[in-house]
Amino acid sequence: MTESTAEWYTRFAVLEARGQSPIYEMLASGVAGDAALLALIDELPRLRRQPNLVLACSRLLGAPIDSYARWRDWMLAHWTEVRAEASVRLTQTNEARRCTALLPVLASMSGPLALLEVGASAGLCLYPDRYSYSYDGAMLDPTDGPSSVLLEAATNGAAPTRMPEIVWRAGIDLHPLDVTDAAHRLWLETLVWPEQHERLARLRGAMDVVRADPPLLVSGDAVTSLAALAAQAPLQATLVVISSGVLVYLVRAERDAFATAVQSLDARWLSLEAAGLFPHIADQVTRATGLESLDGRFALSLDDRALALVGPHGQFVEWFGPGA
Repeated sequence: MTESTAEWYTRFAVLEARGQSPIYEMLASGVAGDAALLALIDELPRLRRQPNLVLACSRLLGAPIDSYARWRDWMLAHWTEVRAEASVRLTQTNEARRCTALLPVLASMSGPLALLEVGASAGLCLYPDRYSYSYDGAMLDPTDGPSSVLLEAATNGAAPTRMPEIVWRAGIDLHPLDVTDAAHRLWLETLVWPEQHERLARLRGAMDVVRADPPLLVSGDAVTSLAALAAQAPLQATLVVISSGVLVYLVRAERDAFATAVQSLDARWLSLEAAGLFPHIADQVTRATGLESLDGRFALSLDDRALALVGPHGQFVEWFGPGA
């Protein structure tokens, strides 16, 4: 049974916002018990009712977020504008820190590598070799020296000791974002939760890295556009298709179609998605960890083999599977 909008906002408040954003926890919890606002949000198509999307659209339009009462009054008065924004925007959060999980697997592959990310947003996760890393204090810098962006993660495994050789970067998104465009940068910044100042600074630094050497980003569907873009990758490179926090926005049939599309390519599939999204990955994670609930957890997998549990924003990497 599909959860109600009230249940969705409660789950978001408790499992995602709690401990990460007191403001978003307050707002989402308030919405969950507010019949008037729930009725308005239910006017949107289901995927447009996402807490992240509705809250970000309100902030983009200037909603006050210091109290639920003030925010609620503003929402009721400006719902037409919020609905219009939510109808055309996507939650295109682009968290470069997820590269802390992607990098060790990429570094273990024989190069050169060609990266193709689905749901790439602005392509910030296509540059794992351009950031500096600290794994419990063990440092790794790009080959040309330390980056202005430092990505830190706790881990139970050895830190990588080399950068992968990446010779091609491309991405697919329904609405690719261009970091050279001020309006696109503002939307990316608004998607960062209110109290996450360190994350906002990291986003801005990563956008500067990408702006210096933009990737190839195409507008298209993750399933139908994949083969054509993959065909543009250099023949001498190992193609790695990356999906990171995007497949949750596809319905089950679309996710299965995407998996089939990737597996038909001469490519590796590196996935960092909600741990329960694919039943066979969830089974592997459960057997490896003994966890009874995978809610709020991400799993890193390579070619359908689960490798690690990862913080949603790359803040930790807990390995339990064999290497790539």
